[in-house]
Amino acid sequence: MWHRKDLLGLEGLTRPELETILDRAERLKDILAQPEKKRTTLRGRSVLTLFFEASTRTRTSFEMAGKFLSADLTSISPSTSSAQKGETLLDTARNLEAMGFDLVVMRHQFSGAPQFLAERLAAHVINAGDGLHEHPTQGLLDMMTIREKKGRLDGLQVAIIGDIAHSRVARSDLWGLRAMGAQVRLAGPATMLPDDLSAFGVDTFTRPEEALEGADVVMMLRVQLERQQRGLFPTPHEYSRFWGLTPERLRLAKPDALVMHPGPLNRGLEIPTEVADGDQSVILEQVTNGVAVRMACLTLLLGVDDK
Repeated sequence: MWHRKDLLGLEGLTRPELETILDRAERLKDILAQPEKKRTTLRGRSVLTLFFEASTRTRTSFEMAGKFLSADLTSISPSTSSAQKGETLLDTARNLEAMGFDLVVMRHQFSGAPQFLAERLAAHVINAGDGLHEHPTQGLLDMMTIREKKGRLDGLQVAIIGDIAHSRVARSDLWGLRAMGAQVRLAGPATMLPDDLSAFGVDTFTRPEEALEGADVVMMLRVQLERQQRGLFPTPHEYSRFWGLTPERLRLAKPDALVMHPGPLNRGLEIPTEVADGDQSVILEQVTNGVAVRMACLTLLLGVDDK
């Protein structure tokens, strides 16, 4: 059962809670295969998407999830909000409260901003990515995709490779996968590993080959140049040469290993086209499952049955 008001991260969620979301997402995914996708599940419920950072997949899939379930949707972006006029996040929160939204989906460049909002709103809040903290629905859709393809999460070896330090996806994947019984390996250049690695309690490598050996799942991360304060690698060519998931490196993983990426892809940098579009890639399946996961989260937080 689901009893939490908000979904702010996967850290601290129990295995039964995660399974509740994943099981519901699997049922709701059937809607996407139907010619008529519209359901009345959330009719009369109001949902606001409040994105202070650019987004394609996350924002669109939340909006599609709401529309498929007949929620009343409103979207706000920085360029059209009063933040441009100097309004504080607290004032934004108070005004949203006064408008009577049932649920707010929020992305923000600062870690902790969705929690700040959740503590001040009666409305439910879903974190759609905050700073370097977490991206819980991405972690959930990643887990859903793995469980769908492998039939389980328990006992799998998952290698997460790349710009770990700047990845909120890596953190959500780490907390969620470990709670579900998977073994996680982190690998990245020393300049792209977080300082508090001991807090994660997982195997960490500074060579991709070590993390890839015998892996069931390979999650490649985007190099997040926009979050880096300075150059953390010599050149894109050097990064691709030493850290890109080439077909040769992929062969170190198990023959049926899944190739994943949260997007957007830097083709030719962390992952070449032949691997991104290869037989082992489930990147587009991740995108599809993102809609199902977000439908599940909307219905669970709003306390609505999915049947």
